[in-house]
Amino acid sequence: MKIQATVITGFLGSGKTTIIRHLLAHVEGRRLALIINEFGDLGIDREMLLGGDGMTGGKKACGMPGCAEDDIVELANGCICCTVADDFLPTITALMDREAPPEHIIIETSGLALPKPLVKAFTWPEVRSCVTVDGVITVIDAAAVAAGRFANDPEAVARQRSADPMLDHDNPLEEVFGDQLTCADLVILNKADLLVAEDLEKVQRNLAVDLRPGVKVITTREGQIEPRIILGLGAAAEDDLNARSSVHDSSEGHDHNDFESFTLALSPLNDVEELIFHLREATAAHDILRVKGFAEVADKTMRLAVQGVGTRLHHYFDRPWGDGESRDGALVVIGLRGLDREAIAKMVIGG
Repeated sequence: MKIQATVITGFLGSGKTTIIRHLLAHVEGRRLALIINEFGDLGIDREMLLGGDGMTGGKKACGMPGCAEDDIVELANGCICCTVADDFLPTITALMDREAPPEHIIIETSGLALPKPLVKAFTWPEVRSCVTVDGVITVIDAAAVAAGRFANDPEAVARQRSADPMLDHDNPLEEVFGDQLTCADLVILNKADLLVAEDLEKVQRNLAVDLRPGVKVITTREGQIEPRIILGLGAAAEDDLNARSSVHDSSEGHDHNDFESFTLALSPLNDVEELIFHLREATAAHDILRVKGFAEVADKTMRLAVQGVGTRLHHYFDRPWGDGESRDGALVVIGLRGLDREAIAKMVIGG
């Protein structure tokens, strides 16, 4: 019997990691492996998962027995759809060669990834005989889409073109979003509670135009979804590539030179709200799409996690600091190319 693999894709900040954490906490002992394609300078998503339920001290991935740290594999060398041969295929092979291989593999792609090239990798002979794509799950930030985050922005496109002369399409963000929809076997409209019913219905109608026949859209809040809804779709997506259209079907790949990321070191905080205030100011003033990271808070034994999409910022204490663990804080900032790093750093941390 083939090992099943689920590809979870979606734009930056859609809630993929939150959904996966919930999923891993409710699989009832099923032996899973997780491949994370982090976009940024730090393994922040991996640390989010290692944090578990906030009570494990990072000792067990996802905070549950049977889910070990080496069951989470991070691919941080670039977008997974562009590095399948160098990174992804060796990782899959290593998982299959284990004495006790996983029963199911969950793959969290970068927010910039095109799912189709990744699914196509499962047609390679060394993988096809052992692993099948159970389903492609596309996670969408309902509020962001309702606000027109993927609509044409002439100024942003002009900046992207000036920064990347090799750019061969007008709307890179919108095209990536479209490809993630057309490849989906299931669409999760996350953060649905942030919209009124009328706006939510409008988003659903608009999404339906780009979906293949039979693909369903379900709504969630805070990533709360039963594993049986995501796992066990039986899509065998690698056998259905022709039905999953992509604007990049005629090209070898796609450039991500229209994005960049950098890391800010965070000193121990005395005032968490002050950091959040300055972060919100910085994201409003600059082309920042996403922030995520950790920090130490004075007189607190718990680690502070910070995540944000645009000016929507969230912070919480995710777990206790481990004995002897470095408490150096760091924040990954992801945005459109041309970010004024010095100005952002000055707004966020001063100096």
